[in-house]
Amino acid sequence: MAKRSTNVIPLAAVKPVQFGQALQERYLSYALSTIMARSLPDVRDGLKPVHRRLMHAMRLLRLDPNSAFKKSARVVGDVIGQYHPHGDQSIYDALVRLAQEFSVRYPLIEGQGNFGNIDGDNPAAMRYTEARLTAVAEALLDGIDEDAVDFRPNYDGSTEEPIVLPGGFPNLLANGAAGIAVGMATSIPPHNAGELCDALLHLIKTPNARIETLVDLVKGPDFPTGGILVEPRESIVESYKTGRGAFRLRARWTREELPRGQYRIIITEIPYQVQKGKLIERIAEIINAKKLPILEDVRDESADDVRIVLDPRTGQVPAELLMEQLFKLTDLEIRFPLNLNVLDRDNTPRVMDLREALQAWLDHRREVLQRRSKFRLDAIERRLEILEGYLIAYLNIDKLIKIIREEDEPKPKMIKAFGLNDNQAEAILNMRLRALRRLEEFEIKGEHKKLSAERKDLKALLRDEKLQWGKIAEQVQETRAKFGQKTAICKRRTELSDAPVEVEHAIEDFVEKEPITVVLSDKGWIRAAKGHLDDKQAGELKYKEGDEARFAVHAQSTDKILVFGTNGRFYTLGCDRLPSARGHGEPVRLMIELGNEQDIVDLFVLKGGRKFLVASDAGRGFIVPEDEVVAQTKNGKQVLNLADKEKAQAVSVVPDGADQIAALSEGRKLLVFPLEQVPEMGRGRGVTLQKSKNDRLSDAQAFKLSEGMPWGNKTIEAGELKFWRGERAQAGRMPEKGWPRAKRFRG
Repeated sequence: MAKRSTNVIPLAAVKPVQFGQALQERYLSYALSTIMARSLPDVRDGLKPVHRRLMHAMRLLRLDPNSAFKKSARVVGDVIGQYHPHGDQSIYDALVRLAQEFSVRYPLIEGQGNFGNIDGDNPAAMRYTEARLTAVAEALLDGIDEDAVDFRPNYDGSTEEPIVLPGGFPNLLANGAAGIAVGMATSIPPHNAGELCDALLHLIKTPNARIETLVDLVKGPDFPTGGILVEPRESIVESYKTGRGAFRLRARWTREELPRGQYRIIITEIPYQVQKGKLIERIAEIINAKKLPILEDVRDESADDVRIVLDPRTGQVPAELLMEQLFKLTDLEIRFPLNLNVLDRDNTPRVMDLREALQAWLDHRREVLQRRSKFRLDAIERRLEILEGYLIAYLNIDKLIKIIREEDEPKPKMIKAFGLNDNQAEAILNMRLRALRRLEEFEIKGEHKKLSAERKDLKALLRDEKLQWGKIAEQVQETRAKFGQKTAICKRRTELSDAPVEVEHAIEDFVEKEPITVVLSDKGWIRAAKGHLDDKQAGELKYKEGDEARFAVHAQSTDKILVFGTNGRFYTLGCDRLPSARGHGEPVRLMIELGNEQDIVDLFVLKGGRKFLVASDAGRGFIVPEDEVVAQTKNGKQVLNLADKEKAQAVSVVPDGADQIAALSEGRKLLVFPLEQVPEMGRGRGVTLQKSKNDRLSDAQAFKLSEGMPWGNKTIEAGELKFWRGERAQAGRMPEKGWPRAKRFRG
């Protein structure tokens, strides 16, 4: 029998540690890895590790802008195998985004095939698409073979990868970045490369330039999808000063005139990172829900460009007013955040202002310039050394040939005879016979002279900081000429505008108002009938068998209805959402979240500014302002808190000037007491209005004593109420004979 091998950890190797300390150390390690190796971009090249590895792998595959495309799967495979051992889909998603013109202001990858679209459709699989680098990516990589940056071993030590790219293009601000790490995040909008180059040139001349001056040059973000930036300049300056803020971005639209005074609105640009398909779905939902009754239809007529068509119901509505409403209700207006949180050259995350971010890029470019100059200087020194050896050979060609022909080991003899070093002697021995022509001697002398002059210039450059900044300024000017606003593809796309002016008219001024009667049946079916019907007319409407009218409220078609349920909640219903009275209506429970055990206490037209008296059948209640009971969702708003087996029983409007409250119990006991004894609250159980051991509250109302107490079709004068007036929380007395026998004051 084969012996079973076991890996047993010796007990001595097990070390006890505090669980909290171990958890803290491991989570800190994870957090640092997320911050520095995944989520935050480097301020120098504006790239995260996955993007940098993509660029490096594509360079090694020779996918420059003039080469043929290669399958995206080949690129992703190389990145996974050599640099980034993560899921292929995450790497492909990063590659796709760098190729999407609507996602990146200056794409780093040129894609061939389906790379997704602004509607939010997914790209084709990586086996179908192809990719290569763009000129912008080429600028970022320029000089990487000239010791411009440091390299480090890859994850398995089999090869090396760059820590940062030379970054010959201000990619961080030009293309922006977004990421979420542990405890911190970054959000940088894209900017115009031409404006950034202008700011960089100014910063080279004036290192302590004010943010306000830089904002005169970098006027604000420049999004690939265009749009209109309506953020005030003061706010933009403050955002760039602190490195934190937000930019208000709107869609671009025009008014297209139609016959008979009609028009339609054409949206040609939408805000950055807003999916067109979802945006149109949202506008359609608003139309179907009748949240914007002046808008009739929305259509997508887009081809390669964006063209969203909006049809208003009438040409009398100002287009500006309609768009203002859509800006509030949809993503046709967004606030794009700015959080300039990046990794500096020491790999430390921090929030920078605009000047610090620009200066960090310039400092990196200066370091790259120095390293490339030293690399070139070393190469020149080595070449001059060889050329000097060649010149010695030409001056002593006959002796050299004799030594080479006669000596078994000619190299030591050559070194001793002509004062050569080992490299020079080896180079002479490796010369071809055709290089002994006199013409070749002139070429070598010319090359020696040219390289000597270049060596002199490089040494001067490395000694003089002013010359270095002059060279960097030349590079920035070349970048501006290549990617600046004078080129068609790089012109500013996002228009700068002043903050929008508030529209003078309200949307309700242009909505057609019609008188209606909201009818709620005894079984909870609600509908809206045209015109103001009296109780008799409301009762003559068609109802389901065994059903009849319960509430009939006069309103306008643009009004909202307040519904108070026995669960103590207020609900808000728009009259424009109610079904027509030509049918039986719809169950009100489908429109509001009213439980099966709950019922409707009463309906009111929402007017605002009034006060309601609410009470439970346990005799507790309070006064609540109308403005505090308006609900924004189908769940309603809990106002009257109830104990077990309690239910809301009464609700009524408190008239202006009211000073008394009347409470009526199921046993027909009446109590009248001062209104000032009842508190005003936003929510709660309230105080005891009427107290009785074996009786429940039936109704309560507020009234003005001088005008008498209304009860059904009768008004009880103040003098007749003398024996029923008392203090809050008393039981009350039975009414006199001849007074109404109804258990509710109204209806």
